[in-house]
Amino acid sequence: VASAQKKDGICAFIDAEHALDPVYAKNLGVDVDKLLVSQPDAGEQALEIADTLVKSGAVDVLVIDSAHGHSKNVIETIKAVKQKFPSVDVIGGNIATADAAMELVKAGADAVKVGMGPGSICTTRIIAGIGVPQISAIFDVSTALKNTEVAVIADGGIRFSGDIAKAIAAGADSVMLGSLFAGTEEAPGKVELFQGRSFKTYRGMGSIGAMTEREDANRYMQEDVAADKLVPEGIEGRVPYKGLVLNVVNQLIGGLRQSMGYIGCKNISEMHKKSQFVEITNAGMTESHVHDVMITKEAPNYQRS
Repeated sequence: VASAQKKDGICAFIDAEHALDPVYAKNLGVDVDKLLVSQPDAGEQALEIADTLVKSGAVDVLVIDSAHGHSKNVIETIKAVKQKFPSVDVIGGNIATADAAMELVKAGADAVKVGMGPGSICTTRIIAGIGVPQISAIFDVSTALKNTEVAVIADGGIRFSGDIAKAIAAGADSVMLGSLFAGTEEAPGKVELFQGRSFKTYRGMGSIGAMTEREDANRYMQEDVAADKLVPEGIEGRVPYKGLVLNVVNQLIGGLRQSMGYIGCKNISEMHKKSQFVEITNAGMTESHVHDVMITKEAPNYQRS
């Protein structure tokens, strides 16, 4: 994690409990002086947690995090945190519409996290019937915030480095990754052998396991629901083992650079302006992937599911 963090623009999201644990931060290897982002969640205790985190000196960014960022609870929490700590940047989310973005910005958010249901282990769109296709959500939010200095973070739906490029082309300033890092050595989860290959366990924050063991039910507005009555919005599974996170980061950065080279831009701002989207059919998608051949040696940055 420390090696990956040295790459420009890479940061680690650390939860509130671990951000206050110097032993955890040291073992993780992150540069505390550079950036630690903590998630105090939204709710009655959020302001108290934020106060402790800011006074500890361990954070310079706070994430007010909920599956439904366009809610009174999140909006009021952002207002309260910004009023008490105006110098601390606050990220609000998750949202998927322009109206939601404007509400969070009005409350004081310095950045917004976009994504409702695009994650590989998320079932929100199927279970709750709620969500917006990720590229559409990114475009709508970034268009609404075009004349502001509020950053747009695309959270979820990234399978390949090319998806990072598409998210940025649609208006995102950065991306938040989960499944792409879930199979790395540094990621949590046990290594399992399945049919002769190594995998790592991976689960969503909305899975039964996470909501019961980590008390993540509050993110999905089910903090007062009995364990046997929880309604999960995520699953538990496994992903192929990938080795060191630094190698994965190198491939992702390399793919983004290749995309910027094709488009002819030297920074993200230019990528926002120069990129163009074209509509493709299912046949076009099939053509885009490897076809009419059996892969004999897997590439480090490509895999067909």
